[in-house]
Amino acid sequence: MSTDPLSDALAVADARGVFSGGFTAGGRWAIRLRGRDKLKVNVLARGGCLLVAEGRAEPVALSEGDIVVSDGQRPYVLCSETGLEPIEPAQVAVDPRTRMGAIGRGEEVVCVSGHIDLSRDSGDLLRRALPGLMHVRSSAAEAPVLRWLTSQLMREMAAGRAGSAFSSDHLAQLMFVQVLRACLGEAGGLPAGWLRALADERLAPALRLMHAAPAHPWQLEELARAAAMSRTTFAVRFKEAAGVPPLTYLHHWRMSLAARALRQDSTPVAALARSVGYTSESAFSNAFKRTVGVGPRRYRETVTS
Repeated sequence: MSTDPLSDALAVADARGVFSGGFTAGGRWAIRLRGRDKLKVNVLARGGCLLVAEGRAEPVALSEGDIVVSDGQRPYVLCSETGLEPIEPAQVAVDPRTRMGAIGRGEEVVCVSGHIDLSRDSGDLLRRALPGLMHVRSSAAEAPVLRWLTSQLMREMAAGRAGSAFSSDHLAQLMFVQVLRACLGEAGGLPAGWLRALADERLAPALRLMHAAPAHPWQLEELARAAAMSRTTFAVRFKEAAGVPPLTYLHHWRMSLAARALRQDSTPVAALARSVGYTSESAFSNAFKRTVGVGPRRYRETVTS
């Protein structure tokens, strides 16, 4: 792997951006959205509205250029004002060419929607590292790039040229990368996980070592030295940020790498075991089964059948 844990995690999770359409809205309107177990992405390309999330006391005001990513676990409402009965997406007529629907009266608001498919992330590496709702404001450092990506996405939607669906999906994935970068800049709002650990500049060198050489028999002392800390200080700080001790994180990372290899190629299990630091196939198989729930051969049969 590389020395860039963010790129590694996106690759291992097989994170795939999918552009699904969007809507225009005007007047008084409200729509309930669900992620259906996928990360739901909404880009406010024009206008402003409110987001009312389940379990949140106050609505979130969204402005033009803002992006919201939901973990898909709970529904939320986008609306012109609170107190309105929201409609369901199935009630909205959608233009099959642009995949855009119309809500209310007028086009004061334009919202582009998509999702990030993490269904192949068997260890929930990405999902567990993210907050339930991410709000990237148009003033964020990543905003200029996000505005450009949004404008490109809008052009693809309007033109409907050959390859627009493919292009739109990749633009959605690039937008997600920018959202993750924005999250790294506001690590205080992140749950314990690899993303929060990566945002910690003191811990990042140790993370990069584990990602660059997962087969190396890393010891706590080596990793602490890379972070310029004592063993105890490093272990405590790492667990607070990542949610697990350093060597447990290394174990989960190895299993994530193994799962991706089992999905994508036909490398023999014995060779795969060595590539993630195990000297015997049986030890690797037992570790993989404890983590994933099935043995490596059974996992490969399941995901490739």
